Amino acid sequence: MALITHPHARELTKSVRATVLVFKDPRSLELLNRIERLAPSDANALIMGETGTGKELVARHIHNLSHRRNEPFVAVNCGAFAETLVESELFGHEKGAFTGATTSKAGWFEAAKGGTLFLDEIGDLPLNMQVKLLRVLQEREVVRLGSRTPIPINVRLVSATNVNLADAVVAGNFREDLFYRLHVATIRLPALRERPGDILPLAEFFLEEHCQRLGYNRATLSPECERKLLEHSWPGNIRELENSIHHALLVCLNKRVQPEDLHLVDMRNHGARANGSPLAVATAQSPASLEEALAKLFEQNLPNLYEHIEETVFREAYRFCHGNQLQTGRVLGISRNIVRARLEKIGVLAQSPRSASLEAAKH
Repeated sequence: MALITHPHARELTKSVRATVLVFKDPRSLELLNRIERLAPSDANALIMGETGTGKELVARHIHNLSHRRNEPFVAVNCGAFAETLVESELFGHEKGAFTGATTSKAGWFEAAKGGTLFLDEIGDLPLNMQVKLLRVLQEREVVRLGSRTPIPINVRLVSATNVNLADAVVAGNFREDLFYRLHVATIRLPALRERPGDILPLAEFFLEEHCQRLGYNRATLSPECERKLLEHSWPGNIRELENSIHHALLVCLNKRVQPEDLHLVDMRNHGARANGSPLAVATAQSPASLEEALAKLFEQNLPNLYEHIEETVFREAYRFCHGNQLQTGRVLGISRNIVRARLEKIGVLAQSPRSASLEAAKH
């Protein structure tokens, strides 16, 4: 069994966070073999996987196995920046480049000089930034905002996404040329439910880790608890597992974790039941029900049916996620940019000035 942990795991918050990857399941061991074969090269790498599967840990492992291991590893979440600040964060800016730029500042590409730059949620980059990122990758140099002087860079780029970038390309929300530039060395990180052999080793690791953090004596999992862990679908992946173990330690009796201590919730089925729409309820009941519901709609010969279905999907997903655009994108498997554009189109969100000007230009 192989184990990869975050280098500062115990310094991180005790809240939900994927800080470890275990490679025991045959599928995980196959993945580890692929990582070890791709890591030594300098090729751009793209890690694909659901949220909470440990994409940053894989990126760190790639860095540690490469010849750049003694140079910086810089992790950046592309979905965490306001659209107006992305260029400054990535490429840097000069003093006076914009209001508030009181000093010059190097961007993340410069900060990762000689090492690895990890761009998480790459699908959330605005289209105008995608163009500039593509140029940086082609020319191997950056130009700070407010400057005309190019700065050479020596960085390996590792990107990650929890959405299907190929679908985003088809939808016009991700540049095809950038997709192929990133899609050189690809790694698909399976969801936890797809590698059940890793569940109990991960649970044992988190049990020991959180016992140490909480100052507890060693706790154990009951056989019934182990069965419950193996039966759960883990929509939140490793982060959900860690959170469940942490919660269980806080409420269990006699340092023995029972199934009821885990506080597991299957968000996928729960969300469908809570939603009153016939389509959602039918989908939760059986895989064939979605097709049956669509067949009934087809029989009604409704006008603009496709637009109606698409609008309903976006409205209900946005409501399910309590108005969180990023989470809505994760639920639907698309980027936040696509979510925002669709919600503006159907009137759920006020249209941004930029989108309004683009729409006016079309007419």
